[in-house]
Amino acid sequence: MTGILLIDKPEGWTSSDVVAKLRGILREKRIGHAGTLDPLATGLLVVLVGRATRAASFAEAQEKEYLARLRPGCVTDTQDITGTRIGGEERLVTEDELLAVLPAFCGEIEQVPPMYSAIKVKGQKLYEIARRGGEIERAPRRITVSELRLTGRDGDDFLLTLRCSKGTYVRTLCHDIGRRLGCGACMSALRRTRSGSFSLDGACTIEQVQRAAEQGTAERLLLPVDRLFEDCPALTLTAAQEKKLRCGNPVPLRQAAEGRCRAYGPDGSFLALCRAQGGELLTIKSFFEV
Repeated sequence: MTGILLIDKPEGWTSSDVVAKLRGILREKRIGHAGTLDPLATGLLVVLVGRATRAASFAEAQEKEYLARLRPGCVTDTQDITGTRIGGEERLVTEDELLAVLPAFCGEIEQVPPMYSAIKVKGQKLYEIARRGGEIERAPRRITVSELRLTGRDGDDFLLTLRCSKGTYVRTLCHDIGRRLGCGACMSALRRTRSGSFSLDGACTIEQVQRAAEQGTAERLLLPVDRLFEDCPALTLTAAQEKKLRCGNPVPLRQAAEGRCRAYGPDGSFLALCRAQGGELLTIKSFFEV
């Protein structure tokens, strides 16, 4: 069983919880995910099954889209509502005030990762240090927020839509916006709606996967792994060329535009993500069963 499974993650589950559950349902050990969602967050979790787990680094790197709720006047140690309140000034924040500060958080910016995160420093995860009451200096990271819009309000919470790069902590973004407002803020809810070309519209629940597995149709829920690389041109190899590629050798090419491409066998099966360079086809990552 190999492919991509789009899951609508429920609140309260870690991404690892989802993977562990699916391993039991699908009876497949080779399962991973592309882009962690905190337990508070819901929405699109891209799950990779079988040989598709080899594409994790490519899937993780794709731009993500979220719907977030920002709650002004509340600062917590985790930067979301699940944490302990440690500050903030309760006052009315107007939409105009928020709109005035949002442009500062668009484009390429620096972000200091939160203490409550799985980032390792000297072999220790930051959240392990934080749970012991500790805090250490963290180097800022460059991230890109390509879109950040105010889309509504619900009570005291502001509703934001954003698109951002890998490694962006949306709760830290909310925390930093609150600091710029002068009253503090935290993230009160988060829903991922898109990851790369994958949309929440095509996702299924864990319960739906369970029912499909019981009916013997779970494999129908999987998307082909080459969907991750649909922006790359496709190249169909001859039987002789396929043999060379399967053996890990460069494949001579007479004519091919240089750059990344998808390599397929004569039978149409997806073989590998490759790079055409200097008259040869070089394998970047193979996906055929060994």
